[in-house]
Amino acid sequence: MIPPCPICKKPVGDGPAPFCSKRCSDIDLGRWLKGNYAIPGPAIDESEGQPSRDDDDPQIDLS
Repeated sequence: MIPPCPICKKPVGDGPAPFCSKRCSDIDLGRWLKGNYAIPGPAIDESEGQPSRDDDDPQIDLS
């Protein structure tokens, strides 16, 4: 059995799998781009300082 479209729950037909239509596919993409979905990653320790961008750049002597 094929699962229904994750957006509208209609049966999946000839549209872009796993969606039933381009519209539902675009809705899903918009949700990803807006940050509605997220893949969890490792916890970030906020107490540790991050190096500034300038610290990572090598010093170049142009003289």
